[in-house]
Amino acid sequence: MDERLHLRDALGLDVADKRIAILRRIADCGSISQAARDAGVSYKAAWQAVDTLTNLAGVPLLDRVVGGSGGGGARLTDAGRSLLEAAQTLDTARSALLTQWQGPQAGLRTLARLALRTSMRNQLPCTVETVEASGALVRVGLRLSPLAGNSPGDRIWSRITRESAELLALQPGLAVQALCKATAVRVLAASGAACADAALQGTAQRVARGDWGDEVVAQLAGGLQLVGFAPAHSGLRARRRVALLVDESAWVIARAGD
Repeated sequence: MDERLHLRDALGLDVADKRIAILRRIADCGSISQAARDAGVSYKAAWQAVDTLTNLAGVPLLDRVVGGSGGGGARLTDAGRSLLEAAQTLDTARSALLTQWQGPQAGLRTLARLALRTSMRNQLPCTVETVEASGALVRVGLRLSPLAGNSPGDRIWSRITRESAELLALQPGLAVQALCKATAVRVLAASGAACADAALQGTAQRVARGDWGDEVVAQLAGGLQLVGFAPAHSGLRARRRVALLVDESAWVIARAGD
């Protein structure tokens, strides 16, 4: 698939979006930790920004990362540089539109609301495979889109109301996004019992300890990143296989306007 089609999915973001700003700082200084400091966010938040953009773009945006948990060098891939160039071009076009806009201000306010950002950290591109209605509810089968060069992505299910499915005009083959709060993802060490119940399995990439739970960033089979929480003092470490449990009602489906 044309790389431009992948990058387009990440450009619902304007150039002022902090995630784009972090990526631009990484390009400028070659350091994720420095980019985080310049953006006024934590190192962990900077990594989450990169993970989210990579998920949305569908291709790796960082070519090389070295160093420990407190820092390291980083270099953008060609796709990462193309994304920044496209973001700048898009921002220029937006600025020109705002300068020339002669219509009612209500139209601009509506567009601003449509660009509302969400606190949901898991934003995964996927394709609708099945739509099964039963009474007032609809069970939607979704295939996660793999990053370029990876094996086919996992399948997940979302349970929504019939009205929501109708308003989204869901049908097999439709490209959508699946969104989920990190706190709705339960992470366990992979075991026979855990894997039998889990819709998703992956490999822990980063683990942050906390009194209320250990935050785990896991890489799925198709290369996408999913953030969730394990019990406090879980003992999980990077490179360990994990099972990720998400209730079907926790997945929110979103699609771009036509």
